[in-house]
Amino acid sequence: MPTYKQFPLADTAEGLTEADILSWHVKPGDTVTVNQIVVEIETAKAAVELPIPWAGVVTELHVEPGQTVEVGTPILTIDVDPGGSAAPAPAPAAAAPAPVEEEEMKPLVGYGSKAVVTQRRARKGAAPAAAVAAPPAPAPAPAPVAAVPVAAPRGGYVPLAKPPVRKLAKDLGVDLHSLTGSASGGVITREDVERAANGAAVAEPVVSTADSGYDPKTRERRVPIKGVRKMTAAAMVQSAYTAPHVTEFLTIDVTSMMEFREKLKKSREFAGVKVTPLTFAAKAVCLAAKRTPDVNAVWDEQAQEIVYKDYVHLGIAAATPRGLIVPKVRDADSMSLKELAQALTALTDVAREGKTSPADMANGTFTITNVGVFGVDTGTPIINPGESAILCLGAIKDQPWVVDGEIKVRKVLQLSLSFDHRVVDGQQGSEFLADVGALLADPAMAMTY
Repeated sequence: MPTYKQFPLADTAEGLTEADILSWHVKPGDTVTVNQIVVEIETAKAAVELPIPWAGVVTELHVEPGQTVEVGTPILTIDVDPGGSAAPAPAPAAAAPAPVEEEEMKPLVGYGSKAVVTQRRARKGAAPAAAVAAPPAPAPAPAPVAAVPVAAPRGGYVPLAKPPVRKLAKDLGVDLHSLTGSASGGVITREDVERAANGAAVAEPVVSTADSGYDPKTRERRVPIKGVRKMTAAAMVQSAYTAPHVTEFLTIDVTSMMEFREKLKKSREFAGVKVTPLTFAAKAVCLAAKRTPDVNAVWDEQAQEIVYKDYVHLGIAAATPRGLIVPKVRDADSMSLKELAQALTALTDVAREGKTSPADMANGTFTITNVGVFGVDTGTPIINPGESAILCLGAIKDQPWVVDGEIKVRKVLQLSLSFDHRVVDGQQGSEFLADVGALLADPAMAMTY
């Protein structure tokens, strides 16, 4: 006789209360092995792939992609003893139900130890448990039914595709706007991109009213606030209305820094290493924080203490297809310039692919945001909760600058520093910003720190 187990949405060791189902990697009838990835979810911090702790045959998926479910909710049922009945038929009404085990859910690989008790959900209008027949044999998943398409102007159409699929399309030279996604909700898959790259016919881009929130009458698209966007909004509101922000600005000549960068690029030691202005800023922050530890401290309201950190977990604000995230470089203050450059490259590559884990975004001590990559001069950034300061880098531009009494064209950069005035006074904030500026204006200053 088949033995059925239910796989609940687990807490991925981050105090998770709910998550959105992004995509299924399995369908009813599929055979799975222990620790096989079966579903991708989006939490308030990151996209996470969940493995299943049992082997068996998938019999039912309880939720659709796009749904938000609470932790502990069964999302999948699996027959862990399919050999017990090669083709189970519906049992007579008087027969005992096939067992659906209730047990303590063991921790998933790579996640925390929070236990979740699982039990099969009663269905609306179903008979009492004792009279419920065994679930029918797994049936092949039905072919996807396309939603009724609604034509939309190209300018208002946003192709639905995951970061890896977007990268594949870019590598193959495929315009996502020209594709119609075959997955649920019109999501574009790797297969869609590969078919287009091989010259297969593609349909005109469409937007489904039901799935995308686009209303052709008003020409507006409504997107539910969830996942990373919801978390970011809550964190920024909390910070803006809890920590009294002060922002200071400094404009500096970074011609020497840019010349030094060119020297490093030609050196054997830095061959193949991507050194950017952000790399220099990261090193400058770590050095300056040693002289002004207040910027690397945090206000603990509950304990009524200021906590000074003897390490720098450096957060880098990254714009990704999923929204703004802030992954951390752990113990950045212990790294050389080359190690920082390599760590920053790895961090940003993972972030762009949407693979940053929740653990990689927790417990930062200081953040850098780089609006210069968008050609913006400066900004007034909001401090990340749990920190006391954030540095903003603007664009490096050729501008007139007075050098030894003469006006010359120099590489000029604007910095801005926002800090929590409960922890950092104006003096400390100004000294820290001046230190960072001096290190960027003249990298040789690092020898004196």
